[in-house]
Amino acid sequence: MSTPRTTLAAYAAHDVTSHGRRVIEPVPKHRSEYQRDRDRIIHSTAFRRLVYKTQVFVNQEGDLYRTRLTHSLEVAQIARTIACALNLNEPLAEAICLAHDLGHTPFGHAGQDALNGCMREYGGFEHNLQSLRIVDELEERYASFNGLNLTFETREGILKHCSLNNAKQLGELGERFIARHQPSLEAQVADLADAIAYNNHDLDDGIRAGLITLEVALQCAAVSQQYQFVINEYSNLTGKRLISEVVRHMIDHVVTDVISTSGDAISAAAPKDIDAVRTHGRALIGMSVDMFEQHLALKQFLRDHVYKHYRVLRMTTKAQHVVTALFESFMQTPELMPPEYQHSAAKLYAETGSAGRARIVADYIAGMTDRYAVLEHERVFDPAKRS
Repeated sequence: MSTPRTTLAAYAAHDVTSHGRRVIEPVPKHRSEYQRDRDRIIHSTAFRRLVYKTQVFVNQEGDLYRTRLTHSLEVAQIARTIACALNLNEPLAEAICLAHDLGHTPFGHAGQDALNGCMREYGGFEHNLQSLRIVDELEERYASFNGLNLTFETREGILKHCSLNNAKQLGELGERFIARHQPSLEAQVADLADAIAYNNHDLDDGIRAGLITLEVALQCAAVSQQYQFVINEYSNLTGKRLISEVVRHMIDHVVTDVISTSGDAISAAAPKDIDAVRTHGRALIGMSVDMFEQHLALKQFLRDHVYKHYRVLRMTTKAQHVVTALFESFMQTPELMPPEYQHSAAKLYAETGSAGRARIVADYIAGMTDRYAVLEHERVFDPAKRS
């Protein structure tokens, strides 16, 4: 039986080499810096809201489908397995995963696309940047600082993508995008774990929702290979258990591949510390060529058969209408927002004009859950609805 590793690799993220927090705090007494980050994320208001934010299906469509909260937990579980196997900092990988979707809008990617369209002339909207904005500024829990005051390494992992223009406004955090450097291995693990969870769990939800059948999904090599393995082991298995076993084996197969492939890449690069990881020419966490091709094929299959399904498109069209209508209404009449947002919008409008007001409107809408956005739309536009 294998035993858990108790020491970190030299190239992992270590507390003693952390770039620290924006506001200096005493060292935690009974946990590591990254455990503190994880705990602060779990206790945040934004994290709790994820339970009512869409992954693929709008929350009201059923309580068996994944939400942003369950997705984040599943991503964290995959990342913890990979990080532990590679002797990386497991709490840091977990913290990044739990925070990576904090800034997501209601209604999933449909809501983000709609809000980005509304914000195009005001600097755009991107949920990774919004997640960073939440942990840096918007959360209000602590007496000594705004936000959660997370470590640099957790913030680095949250910010997976960033334009050069935005990177120039982020100081040390934006430097890696300008210099084309890599993030920590823990951040790389979190990024890949997100993609793994997204693909496999959306397949699971798509089948359970009746958008696709397992028979149709067998067109994908990633599905058919593990299906055959499961059937060979359990010839009489059917229904939900069959689907669950297939998806479970799919995740195990890709995670095993990532651990093996990444371990080989790390050994070949032999980084002496986290700085060597950051300045390496490419990411060291990844899949084998064959596995990556299967991953892309499954992603394309989901795009064609799930995300473009007429039932999903109907939902996304309604979602885009709700987000766009709310944005336009609040921009024209910010007094329709709650008082705290009215005051923030007025303050930023005085400083930066319409772009400042737009950013506060985006903060308000992005923070909404699916059900709250629908109710707010009714309050603003339905004459029969009490405000």
